[in-house]
Amino acid sequence: MALLLVDDGGGNGCVVLTRRPASMKRHAGQYALPGGRLDGRETAIEAALRETREEVGLSRTKADVLGVLDDYPTRSGFHITPVVVWGGRGATLVANPAEVATIYRIPLADLLHPDVVQLDPVDDGPPILSLALLNNRIFAPTAAMLLQLREVALLGKDTPVDGFGQPRFAWR
Repeated sequence: MALLLVDDGGGNGCVVLTRRPASMKRHAGQYALPGGRLDGRETAIEAALRETREEVGLSRTKADVLGVLDDYPTRSGFHITPVVVWGGRGATLVANPAEVATIYRIPLADLLHPDVVQLDPVDDGPPILSLALLNNRIFAPTAAMLLQLREVALLGKDTPVDGFGQPRFAWR
């Protein structure tokens, strides 16, 4: 999974978020970061770079990788490795219509808004994490990776996020 950092054309840092097409079989219409399964013997970094190229049309190399955040275990049995990638200034992003309906550049400053983090309590587990972005709610696991990016890169905190819950629609 790639946490792709770019600018907004005005020099402000952003993270790339996509929305999946409504026609997809899995996670249709959901907000997501560029990413997917490993192909063959590929590493998490190689997969993040490949998926970035395939989904948003931006080719990056291992030299553009800024770091890796904590693995995030999903309720559906996957372990996601978030790879932070520098996309460069003035990066041109082109959505692959088979995988991406819309590309968003979320200002990093938006991640710092005091009301962005939302936790919904549940009776039988950890609270469900979401982030208030794009006049919507972005749920874990995507929200968890964005939250950890905020905590580590913007606030300098070592904040684990694997203990937050995910909504039932993300369990598939």
